[in-house]
Amino acid sequence: MKNTWKIYLLAFFTFMVSTSEYVIAGILDKIAASNNVSVSAAGQLITVFAIANAVGSPLVVMATTKLNQRKLLMLSLVLMVLGSVMTITLPGFGFLVISRIILALGSGVFAIAAKTAAAKLAPPEKQAGAIGTVILGFSAAIIIGVPIGRLVALVYDWKLIFVGIGVLSLLAIFVIMHTIPATNNGAAVPLGKQLSYLKNPKILMGLGITFFWQLGYGVMYSYIAPFLLTVTAMSGREVSSALFAFGIATLIGSKFGGFMTDRIGNPKTLVGGLVVHCLALILLSTIARSAFVAIPLLMLWSFSAWSSGPGMQYNLIWLAPEASGIMLSLYGSFIQLGIAAAAGIGGIAVKSTSVLAVSWIGAGSVAIAAIIAVVSFSLNSKVVRKSFNEEVL
Repeated sequence: MKNTWKIYLLAFFTFMVSTSEYVIAGILDKIAASNNVSVSAAGQLITVFAIANAVGSPLVVMATTKLNQRKLLMLSLVLMVLGSVMTITLPGFGFLVISRIILALGSGVFAIAAKTAAAKLAPPEKQAGAIGTVILGFSAAIIIGVPIGRLVALVYDWKLIFVGIGVLSLLAIFVIMHTIPATNNGAAVPLGKQLSYLKNPKILMGLGITFFWQLGYGVMYSYIAPFLLTVTAMSGREVSSALFAFGIATLIGSKFGGFMTDRIGNPKTLVGGLVVHCLALILLSTIARSAFVAIPLLMLWSFSAWSSGPGMQYNLIWLAPEASGIMLSLYGSFIQLGIAAAAGIGGIAVKSTSVLAVSWIGAGSVAIAAIIAVVSFSLNSKVVRKSFNEEVL
C-alpha cells in the first residue's frame, strides 16, 4: 500500500499531540509546586482537558466541515502551537487552565482528522487497519510519552515538555502541508443534520458501546497501581514492570484489532474482544494474587481492551460514511465522557468498599457494552438482509 508511510506519519504526530494530554498525570506534583496549588487542584487540569475535548472537539469539527483534511490537520496543529506557547510563557494557574482548553481542542480535532485521513488513505478493505495504526500513537503516548515527560520534569523543568510539543507541532504543519492530500470531507452538512445523527438508534448504540467500554476500562485503569499493590501484593518494582508489559500489550492490541476487523469482519472482532476484556477483568479480581499470574492477565486485559478501538470507530464510520469526521468526533466525546464517569464511579467505589470493586464494576460495564454490540450487529444484519432480498425481488 503506497500510502502506508503517510499513515504511520499520522500515527507519529498523534503520539506527539496525545502526549500533551497524558503527560500531565505524570507531572502533577511538579505543576502543583510551580503554581503554588495542591496536587488535587492541579488534577483539575485533567478534568478541564477531558471536558473541553469532549464538548469542544465536535463543535470545531462541525464548524469546519468545509475544510479539507489537510487544512483541518493544520488548523489543529496551530492550536497545539498556541496552547504550548501559552503554557510556557503565561504565568499563573488560571492561564494554565486556558492553555489546557486550547490544547484539548487541538489534540481532539487532530485525533479526529488523523483517523479520518488515514481511513481515506487506505483502500476500503484496510480502513480499520489504518485507524488501528493511528491509534498506536495514543498507546505510544502512554507508554513512551509519559515516562519521558516525567524524566524531563525531574531533570530540567516541566515546561520544557511543551517547548518540545510546540516545536514539533510547528514542524508537523509544514510536513503535513507537503505530504497529506487535500481530501475533501464531502458536502458540508448543516448543523441540524449533524445533531440529528444522535437521534439515529444505531449510532446511539454504537456510541453506547464506546461509553460502556471506556467506562469499564477506565474505572480499572484509573486505580491500577493501588489495585496491583493491594490485591496482587506486588512490590513497587513489580508494578513498574507490570505497567510496562501492559503498555506493550496496548500497542499489539490496537494493531491486531484493526487487522482482524479487516480480516474476519467487525462483529466477530469487536464482540470477541469485549468478551475477552470482561473475562480478563473477572480473572484479575479472582485469581490474580501474585505477579506471576497478574502480569499475563494484565496483558490479556490490555490487549483485548485496545483491540476493540478500531472496530468501534470503523462501525461508526460504516453507519454514516458521509459524516465520518462527525462520527469520530462523537466517538472522541463519548470516550472522554467515559473517562470522567470512570474516575467518579471508581472513586466512590474505592472509598465506600475497596479497590477490588473497580475490577467488578469494570467487568459489568464491559459486559453491557458487549450486549449492546450483539444487539446492534443483529439489527444491522437484518437490515442488510432485508435490503438484499428487496434488490433480488
